Amino acid sequence: MSVARRPRNRVRRMLIEAGSALLGLALLIWSLLPLYNMLLIALDPEEGEVEFAGNLWTPEPSLQSFVEVVTQDTRYLENFWQQFGNSLVIGLATTVLTLAIGSLASFAVSHLRLAKGPLLTDTALLSYAIPGSFLIVPYYRIVHAYGLADSLLGVVAAQVTFAVPFAVLILQLYARLIPSELDDAARVDGASPVQIYLRVYLPVMIPALAVVAVYALLLAWNDYLYQSVLLLPDNATFAMTQGNLFADTDAEWNAMMAAGIIYVLPPIVLLLTLRRHVAASLAMVSAGV
Repeated sequence: MSVARRPRNRVRRMLIEAGSALLGLALLIWSLLPLYNMLLIALDPEEGEVEFAGNLWTPEPSLQSFVEVVTQDTRYLENFWQQFGNSLVIGLATTVLTLAIGSLASFAVSHLRLAKGPLLTDTALLSYAIPGSFLIVPYYRIVHAYGLADSLLGVVAAQVTFAVPFAVLILQLYARLIPSELDDAARVDGASPVQIYLRVYLPVMIPALAVVAVYALLLAWNDYLYQSVLLLPDNATFAMTQGNLFADTDAEWNAMMAAGIIYVLPPIVLLLTLRRHVAASLAMVSAGV
């Protein structure tokens, strides 16, 4: 009976693997299709009109739009590098602060055994029950009250507020997979809480910290609402400039798509840099579950 089932199981396994491969390929194509369309428009010297007609490839590809972006020699992109720099400052500051606050909060709750620690983290997660767009008016009043109007720091503070609860949740879930004997051994050797945090907690939490870093950067990098409300044009980010496309009936789409391709490079670089740590984190969480 078992011998007869082996061919069936083998065929079923092959069908499952083939179906999974086809599904993964379909999802990959669907995910990369917008980027591919952006590239086609950026390579079109006719301001994207050919690609909007449904062509699969640009008849006469050109890199002129990328040159115009780099030299800031086109409409809307006269201050591209300043806007790109503002976006980079917001993204990096949000990532660093989220990692610092999230790791310290997670360490205090899970390793210092605070009595009301779980209540604190659960209350922070309740903030996700309220849509971020509903909180823009209170944030607008807060940044003006504290003198942070038209300041990159005000936007960073808002993004960190949204990123930290998720960071604490991920770090706590990962910390449960770490043997508690590591902390106990460090305490026996006379290590202080600060030394345990720096020399034990942070090194073993690197995979989870990589996941949090990618999430925090993407959260700040993809934001448009808070940046457009809290910042004036002098401190605009590139996301705000991209929003002007939808109000212009004659926008230079090829240059804007070229700028968009350049704009997505930092998150891609970060993800490729941390890909091994992210994969290790997901594998360990899956094994723990």
